[in-house]
Amino acid sequence: MSKRLGRGLDALIPSLNISDDEKVVEIPLNQLRPNPYQPRKTFNDDSIKELAASIKEHGVIQPIIVRTVLKGYEIIAGERRFRASEFSGLATIPAVVKKFSDQQVMEIALIENLQREDLNAMEIAVAYQSLIDQFSLTQEELSVKVGKSRSHIANFLRLLQLPEEIKQYVSRGTLSMGHAKAIVSLKDEKMQTMIANSAIKEQWSVRELEEAVYKVEEGNAAAKKSVGKPKKKDPYIHQLEDNLRNVYRTTVKIKHNNNKGKIEIMYYSKDDLERLLELLKGKIS
Repeated sequence: MSKRLGRGLDALIPSLNISDDEKVVEIPLNQLRPNPYQPRKTFNDDSIKELAASIKEHGVIQPIIVRTVLKGYEIIAGERRFRASEFSGLATIPAVVKKFSDQQVMEIALIENLQREDLNAMEIAVAYQSLIDQFSLTQEELSVKVGKSRSHIANFLRLLQLPEEIKQYVSRGTLSMGHAKAIVSLKDEKMQTMIANSAIKEQWSVRELEEAVYKVEEGNAAAKKSVGKPKKKDPYIHQLEDNLRNVYRTTVKIKHNNNKGKIEIMYYSKDDLERLLELLKGKIS
């Protein structure tokens, strides 16, 4: 019977199963190095200490998975157990040595963390993009490999379009994945940042942020519509402008709204201004 690494993980990566005929060996910790493709950038110190306490009492129950590299071994699965063993002061750790390609190592590291929900949204997005870029995968191919829907993959990849400031908010957990998904729908970076900062300051829920984004988009649509269809000038106003233009022999514009407004009379030199002033004085007197 094979020893399972975790619910669902062995199904996605059958090669991680440890069969009864595979040899478990004790490997010195100083001969191990972390997975260079590890998408998780931070490890929770408290959880490592809790695991270390368990290891001190019961030992490392489940062997880690490694592959042979130049000058030692590389951890494929089990970095938390490795770190906790170091914290416990152990000299060696039980391990099974397997052969994996670089692509398999990247996939395993990502899937293992996804299964345990150890990654934040930005770490997941960066890991997805790394797999796509490094191994020329389509989103559909990646979705099959990690056991997620293509829309799930696409939603995370869209986060990479966000300004760096907002990416940091998501990485630190200041904004959730739901907040980020709403913000990324806005096209203007300045507006994205403004909305993000408002959401943090006002402690908006995802729903409240979605409503704010909707209002911004609705306002933009209304502005575009008004620009696309300029208001037709009142014929009476148009006639008055023509009459004044003939009187003052210059451009005259009348701007009005709700029976209030202003008259703009253009001049193009000092002499032109003095001419207009004389005309106006004559009309007034």
